[in-house]
Amino acid sequence: MPPTNPSPMRGILLKCISVTLFTLMAAILKSTTEGPQPVPPGQQVFFRSLFAIPVILIWLIWRREIGVGLKTFRPMGHFYRGIVGTMAMALGFWALALLPFPEVTAIGYAAPLLVVIFAAMFLGENVGLFRLGTVAMGLGGVLIVLSPQLRPGAEADAIRMLGGIIAFGGAVFAALAQIFVRKLVKDERTSAIVFWFSVTSTILGLATLPFGWVMPDLTTAVLLITAGLLGGVAQILMTTAYRYADASLVAPFDYVSMILAILIGWFVFAEPPSIVVIAGGSLVIFAGILIIWRERKLGIERARQRKAMTPQG
Repeated sequence: MPPTNPSPMRGILLKCISVTLFTLMAAILKSTTEGPQPVPPGQQVFFRSLFAIPVILIWLIWRREIGVGLKTFRPMGHFYRGIVGTMAMALGFWALALLPFPEVTAIGYAAPLLVVIFAAMFLGENVGLFRLGTVAMGLGGVLIVLSPQLRPGAEADAIRMLGGIIAFGGAVFAALAQIFVRKLVKDERTSAIVFWFSVTSTILGLATLPFGWVMPDLTTAVLLITAGLLGGVAQILMTTAYRYADASLVAPFDYVSMILAILIGWFVFAEPPSIVVIAGGSLVIFAGILIIWRERKLGIERARQRKAMTPQG
């Protein structure tokens, strides 16, 4: 297909729609953890991944990339990325069963902050004092959100403590998954990364069958399938958004999910957000936007330097 012409507004719109669909997907999966037979995280991962695969294949056929879109030169790289990404997904789904929706969303915002640290540790990227300070500020916001869960007390508090730890663990694995993706994009197409992750996570999710799957009723089965389809569509829309606009422009719209999570948590799950969650989540979002702004500024400066060094005439 021909190169996509830049269209910032279209990129922003696609990003917002993808974030909305991802948030709805998470809310649907949270609903399957309630009731007499809660669906375990491994089973959720399986349905979420399996039913995303046909959506991805249809997308590749439509783009006429089915022949090259699934080709890979680094199968083991996809496998390792799949393990880490599946852990992030499973822990995130598990946390949804233990904590209010807005809290899990806010804690999940730690992932892009941790990417900065892991990029310095594993990719050798230079991280200045500004970004380190911003990361520290953002992680401080995460600690604020976690603070009610970290107090020892009754059994209910112990469950919330476990949920907070699991949610943060999911953010850690999500950040590590991004490091693997950064390595893969040097040699692999985005379509291959998305497809083989879905395949790997489907297999890993299925491997949890002996650990206690439940037989879903018709309603629950429809919800699980819908979550998978929404996840596949959301992934494609997010990928397409970055074709129309720079990552630094559309990335801040990830935080639309916080507004949606608060509304869904309040009106669907009767989980009004606490002042602690709003305060801590706002601090994390502010830190994330600062990092994105800094990266955009540095990118513009590097582009100017390359242009200045290019011979003229």
